This record gives sequence, C-alpha cells and structure tokens, in this order.
Amino acid sequence: MDEELEKLRKKRLKEMQQQEAFQESMEEQEEQNKQFEEQKKQILRSILTPKARERLGRIRVARPKIVENIENQLIMVAQNGQLKNKIDDEQLRMLLSKAIPKKRDYKIKRR
Repeated sequence: MDEELEKLRKKRLKEMQQQEAFQESMEEQEEQNKQFEEQKKQILRSILTPKARERLGRIRVARPKIVENIENQLIMVAQNGQLKNKIDDEQLRMLLSKAIPKKRDYKIKRR
C-alpha cells in the first residue's frame, strides 16, 4: 500500500515538474514574441510615413494576413538596403493594390 502511494506521489511530482517547465517555456516564447513585435514596430516606424502607418493599421482590421505579408516584405527590403526613402501613403496604396485580390462581381439571374 505504501509503495503504491509513493509511486503515485512520484508520478504526480513528475507531472507537476513537467507542467512547470512547460509554463516557463510558454512564458519565454511569449516574451520573445513581444520583443519581436516591438522590433518590427520600430522598423516599420522608420520606413513608413505616419499616414502610411495609419493606413496599414486600418487595413489590418479587415485583412490581417495581407498586412502581415506586406510588413514582412517591407522589412526585408529595408534590411537589404534597397529602400532609399520612407514609404509614403501613395506608394503603400500601390503595394496594397497589388497584394489585395480584385473583387469579383457575381450576378444572379433568376428564371
């Protein structure tokens, strides 16, 4: 009886240790994600004009994946040194027009 109880205690202790390790790794991952997002925001602040950042923020509400892709492309271009000036609203609109798929008109004919 005591052996079974001791086995259960050891098993429970091991489970608790694993759970603590998992929580610590999740906290570290969250911290890394926060740091990454902060760095990303800093880079975008340096390569976009205020109006362009505002437009990107508004579009993020409707199409977050497209904005994420454009942000990543802009950061890569900036890191490669291919960007000479800040991207203004007009240039961002051109990039967005290429990235956002065209709307299709559907006509329903009733008989």
